Amino acid sequence: MSSPTTNATTASGLADEVARRRTFAVISHPDAGKSTLTEALALHAKVISEAGAVHGKGGRKATVSDWMEMEKARGISVSSTALQFEYGDCVINLVDTPGHSDFSEDTYRVLTAVDAAVMLIDAAKGLEPQTLKLFQVARDRGIPVITVINKWDRPGQAPLELLDEIVERIGLTPTPLFLPVGIAGDFRGLLRRGDEGAPTEYIHFTRTAGGATIAPEEHYTPEQAAEREGDTWTTAAEESELLSAAGQDHDQELFLAGHTSPVIYASAMLNFGVRQILDTLVELAPAPRPRNDVDGKPRETTDPFSAVIFKVQAGMDSAHRDRLAFMRIVSGEFERGMVVTHAQTGRPFATKYALTVFGRERSTVDTAYPGDVVGLVNATALAPGHTLFVDKKVQFPPIPSFAPEHFATLRAQSQGKYKQFRKAIDQLDSEGVVQILRNDTRGDASPVLAAVGPMQFEVMTARMLGEYNVETQLDHLPYQLARRTDAASAAELNRQRGVEVFTRTDGALLALFSDKWRLQYIQKEMPELTLELLVAGTE
Repeated sequence: MSSPTTNATTASGLADEVARRRTFAVISHPDAGKSTLTEALALHAKVISEAGAVHGKGGRKATVSDWMEMEKARGISVSSTALQFEYGDCVINLVDTPGHSDFSEDTYRVLTAVDAAVMLIDAAKGLEPQTLKLFQVARDRGIPVITVINKWDRPGQAPLELLDEIVERIGLTPTPLFLPVGIAGDFRGLLRRGDEGAPTEYIHFTRTAGGATIAPEEHYTPEQAAEREGDTWTTAAEESELLSAAGQDHDQELFLAGHTSPVIYASAMLNFGVRQILDTLVELAPAPRPRNDVDGKPRETTDPFSAVIFKVQAGMDSAHRDRLAFMRIVSGEFERGMVVTHAQTGRPFATKYALTVFGRERSTVDTAYPGDVVGLVNATALAPGHTLFVDKKVQFPPIPSFAPEHFATLRAQSQGKYKQFRKAIDQLDSEGVVQILRNDTRGDASPVLAAVGPMQFEVMTARMLGEYNVETQLDHLPYQLARRTDAASAAELNRQRGVEVFTRTDGALLALFSDKWRLQYIQKEMPELTLELLVAGTE
């Protein structure tokens, strides 16, 4: 798939292209239906002709966004890619994210590359831990959130109960644009809310075989809906009025400021409500905006080309052994083949091989604009958080790392494979698969891996064997949490029982603690020591 845009050579043409872009990610707890929704959105945009998901994780086909063997075997997403497609007059950039909580750090990196997020909630389970953590990251980054309550075709909570939970647990005011007609498990259609909660339309859906194709829609006036659905419609209409009386009507300024969230009820599996999600993204989600550089100065979208690397991935194509760096374009127009400057090294970088990637599908990109995501092939010098630019130098702030909670040493089974082992460690470290920690006591032969979740270790060891032919031995360490410290505090911390200080690849000093009680004791007895909470760390 080539870029769906034409070459924009004027400032007004560039501004028009920026205004067309909508770049977003879906955040959710595992098994809330993120991969299924991704496919449903692609289906409605006519990017694919039939959804690959079928009922039940065990028997489903691999979704179009999942590519690693581990993902296919377990029915989960542990990588992230990006899908670009046209919808109406807009260009949608859907940046897919890992669905498993062990890979939330990768999702955090993705959230640095998007302008909006879709928070996907299971209608039966409500707000779950991973959703809460990722919502907090989105809030911290000032990303407006659209809420989709999924799986309404299955038994679940009452619609207003779910809205109350959002208010109580995360302090976000939900403002439904559509309410379900029919209780959870009896999803008939959607009531479109108008001014002051007055119903303006009833959208009735019809199931298709296995939910593999777009669900047909019938549109009725409120009067026709009342006649057709009776008390079921009346209940939905009354709930809409109650929400309006509570002030839960959409306000665009409050949404963009992160105070409210438009809500849509849907069933991604049946393709009910999916078109309404796309329409809402186009209408309400913000186009790309200026991004502050390291000095706090905004880089306007119409400034000369600049981009930030948010994801590096190798092994996506075993036949080519290549390494892709995904960049989010921040400003200016990108043209394949242009020579840009790598801000971290000051060296030129050629962009001859530029791709869009979704799953295993690759397409050459000739032109791209702010908000677009482009994969650069064999970008060995690039790492997450790096900046590319032309003309006057610009550098964007680095991407913070998540607080690791699992730690292990890794060593090669064979000393004869040490060279490959070192190469693999450096490669996977630069991708951000895990965090690599070192200190003088342990040396380089057995570096310490730090991860948000233990499955990151599985990916690490599997890729060491599959891509570098190195068998490894993983030994877990008895540490549970980490804090950032400084050189002045390190010596004293290293003298404490149950504490060890390491240097991370980015130069940060991390103190690892055996448990929270050890940390609390040291904080109480030695308050002068520097112990700072990391991103998404446990208090």
